[in-house]
Amino acid sequence: MTDTTVNIRAIQHYMYCPRRYGLLEINKDWSENAFVIKADILHEHVHDGSHNFSDSKKVVRSSVPIYNDIPEYDLYGVVDCIEFVKAEKGVTIIGLEGNYKVNLVEYKPKAPKDKAFRETDAIQVFAQKICADFVWNCDSEAFLYYSDTRKRVKLPFDVEFDKYDHMLKKLLDEMRKVMEQNKIPPRRKGQKCSGCSVKDLCFPKDKHYCVREIIMSMKRDGGI
Repeated sequence: MTDTTVNIRAIQHYMYCPRRYGLLEINKDWSENAFVIKADILHEHVHDGSHNFSDSKKVVRSSVPIYNDIPEYDLYGVVDCIEFVKAEKGVTIIGLEGNYKVNLVEYKPKAPKDKAFRETDAIQVFAQKICADFVWNCDSEAFLYYSDTRKRVKLPFDVEFDKYDHMLKKLLDEMRKVMEQNKIPPRRKGQKCSGCSVKDLCFPKDKHYCVREIIMSMKRDGGI
């Protein structure tokens, strides 16, 4: 890893709001709300090892670390679930006998109402694909699993690879520029902040109560 290596999970933070990304990555700020807790509980269940199994057709592993150190990407992260499906024309996987097709499955708590998937979810999984394809020298297929509908959605990377590749590289370039400048980006016009877990850190409504500041203020005003 280098100073410019990007954690895949940070991509969605940047897409949601560059200012949020800056607060998390530069200030190391963090806070939780109901949305964050719900997603964490889902991922704890996915990563607890209960999803690991194998049968005559496939081997399934959860919480799998991946990376791609090619400079134009320079990414790392963890895939919720990877399915190694036996396939005659598949690739070899170290530690497994035979050839396999590689499937990536990312779990999300809630499906969008007006479309098959969210672009922010898709670009996160595309970044995972770039890493998985690098690690196993494969052309993996990628899916989103929305727990509220219990449906798996196949992502269109086989027909729209160039679109997502361009989008990912553009985002990575922008994110690295924020880190190089070491400056929190301003709030974006039209940004919706109501569901953001760090909104109170981003724009605090109340100044923290500080006895020292009150006493010093009273001294300046001649009160004591």
